[in-house]
Amino acid sequence: MRVGVLWTNLSLRELQRRLIDLGTPASRRVIRRLLQKMNLGRRTARKKKTMGCHPDRNAQFENIARLRREYQDAGDPVISIDTKKKELLGNFHRPGTTYTQQTIEVFDHDFPSAATGKLIPHGIYDLARGRAHINLNTSHDTGELCCDSLALWWTEHGRAAYPHAQRLLILCDGGGSNSATQHLFKEDLQRLANRLGLELRVAHYPPYCSKHNPIEHRVFPHLTRACQGVIFHTVDICRQFLERAKTATGLRVTVGVLDKVYATGRKCAADFQATLRILFDDHLPKWNYRAIPQPG
Repeated sequence: MRVGVLWTNLSLRELQRRLIDLGTPASRRVIRRLLQKMNLGRRTARKKKTMGCHPDRNAQFENIARLRREYQDAGDPVISIDTKKKELLGNFHRPGTTYTQQTIEVFDHDFPSAATGKLIPHGIYDLARGRAHINLNTSHDTGELCCDSLALWWTEHGRAAYPHAQRLLILCDGGGSNSATQHLFKEDLQRLANRLGLELRVAHYPPYCSKHNPIEHRVFPHLTRACQGVIFHTVDICRQFLERAKTATGLRVTVGVLDKVYATGRKCAADFQATLRILFDDHLPKWNYRAIPQPG
């Protein structure tokens, strides 16, 4: 408890009982009025305080803003990527309510051993078009999955929307499958650039700033709302409800399935670091770099 902060989680009935014990009886109506007079109301805690602040935080935000303007003014695609919360497949409880004639009964424990699989939704959000694409997988969240997801989006949506594009700006967090510190993701990214024939520029958000990644607040909350209360028995059920997500401002969502099995514990090629083709920016190189497609 912080010194100087006035708060209590006692009920009105409990406050009334304690006042009686202290020799100052008061009705619950009087107690409620006194609480209002002291500006004491029931409030939930707000996730507001950051757990840390990197010294280059503002510089990277300014750099990302500059890159976004540069790419969008040139008509080149800018996308935001991230992996949404993983879900267990099976008869497991999920937050939210649905209209039903009777209560749906689910397992009383969320043991992964009782699940038929684990669902990994990898998201790609096209900032200019307001379109999102989600690729579902039941294997492992790896850099290879991230790059395959990007490839599928480009093949099915990006190439048609940006037929003359020669480069792509990718905004993402600094951890997870697209970690800024892992050589393996950069190796997979280089292979993707060669595969698509596109220059892939990556700009990572600083540590503790994942909530500023556009897909986090422009797409994921609407996906959660579209699936509230729905039991994910199968991947197909999840796909059907994710595709229903939309907003009045134009957000539309498409969903695909990546049925490939992704291995964990992979290592980058022995000579990758020696023959590294990734071009790092002079300004904040750990968060900003490009994969240039190589011939052959």
